Amino acid sequence: TTNRVYDFSFNNVNKPHESYSGINVSCRYFLRVRIVKMLADQVKEQDFIVHTIAQYSEDQEKQIKMEVGIEGSLHIEFLYKKSKYHLEDIIVGKIYFMMERLKIKHMELCIVRKESAGFGQNQYNEPDIVAKYDIMDGPPNRGEEIPLRLYLKPYASAGKITPTMKEVAKRFSVRYFLHLKLVDEDERTYYKQQEIHLWRKPLETMGLNMYSSRSHEIGNCNDLREQNIRRKELAAMQKKQEQDDYDG
Repeated sequence: TTNRVYDFSFNNVNKPHESYSGINVSCRYFLRVRIVKMLADQVKEQDFIVHTIAQYSEDQEKQIKMEVGIEGSLHIEFLYKKSKYHLEDIIVGKIYFMMERLKIKHMELCIVRKESAGFGQNQYNEPDIVAKYDIMDGPPNRGEEIPLRLYLKPYASAGKITPTMKEVAKRFSVRYFLHLKLVDEDERTYYKQQEIHLWRKPLETMGLNMYSSRSHEIGNCNDLREQNIRRKELAAMQKKQEQDDYDG
């Protein structure tokens, strides 16, 4: 028996979906080698990870407001800056206590992942809390404002969050929600939730061969960074020209 090496190459193979391993479903990419022998074939598989990337403009984002209220007893407003976040982003918001007759003793914000799969009556949904942030422990005062900053990067690094995925191969979806939970002194619980969209932005550490979620090549990260620099330089030159024209 001698050792042999066989080179191979698969060019321009469509890989439109993010690799995913969830509660009941998974999306895998792998190489399979089969050696055909007289008695029994030998098969070896090697998984590899595929990341889909996207780009969104924050200029089109609007502030989102989420309210929790009970008429005459409770009115809380939760404001956060946007609804789309990349996986290393920071969820920034504020909580306002407009009316507080119920004695709230605890408040927390969770990120809930909802995995849905199946068809018709056989469709099922699996919610899973992937992140939890304690906002306060103790009763607030009326008119009090509580700032909020929730960092997503630790959860992305731990593999707890992925980009939002909808109708992957018409088999399953993965969606994310901000889930606000309040508990009063009588242990009654109040909920409010809002869907958010998570996406993966291109990073230099990803290497050269990257494809967008639409499966067309967008080039390497260095090119993207240079394009962004050029766009900023052109915008600054245009602004300066407009200012010179105005002064003249």
